[in-house]
Amino acid sequence: MADVTLHLICGKIAAGKSTKARELASQPRTVLINQDEWLSTLYPDELNTLADYVRYSTRLNTVMGIHVEALLRAGLSVVLDFPANTVKSRQWMKAIVERAEAAHVLYYLDVPDAECKRRLRLRNESGTHEFAPTEADFDQFTSYFVPPAPEEGFNVITIHG
Repeated sequence: MADVTLHLICGKIAAGKSTKARELASQPRTVLINQDEWLSTLYPDELNTLADYVRYSTRLNTVMGIHVEALLRAGLSVVLDFPANTVKSRQWMKAIVERAEAAHVLYYLDVPDAECKRRLRLRNESGTHEFAPTEADFDQFTSYFVPPAPEEGFNVITIHG
C-alpha cells in the first residue's frame, strides 16, 4: 500500500483548504471526503454556533474515521477535507493513518489572517460555499487554531499564501 496516501489539510477558514483538496483528489484512485458537504447535508439547520460545530463534527468524525480507514485498506488514497487545525483533530487523523498503515501528507496552508478574511468576504458574496461564516466567526475559530509542530510526527508540506 505504499502508493496509498491519506492527504490532510491544515489552514484557517478561507485559506484554500477545499481548493487544495479538489486539486489533490484529481489523482487516480483518490477519494475526496469534504466535511462541510457532510455537515451541511446531515445537519442543515443545526449548525449555528461553535458548540454546534464541535458537537456535530465530533459525531461525524466517529463514523468517518472508520470509513476512511476502510478506503485506505481497500487501496484508495483519501483526501480528507476536514480541518487539521488543532492538536486534537490531528491526533484523530494520525490514529487513522496508524490503524490503516498508510502513508500520509499534511498540507499546511500558511495564509495571513487578512488574506483569509479577504477571501472569506469574496466567498460569502459569491454564495458558492455551504457555510458563510462572518469575520467574527473567523476570529472565534482562529483563536483555537494551532499550526502543526514537528513533535506531532506528520509529513508536513507548508504552502505560503
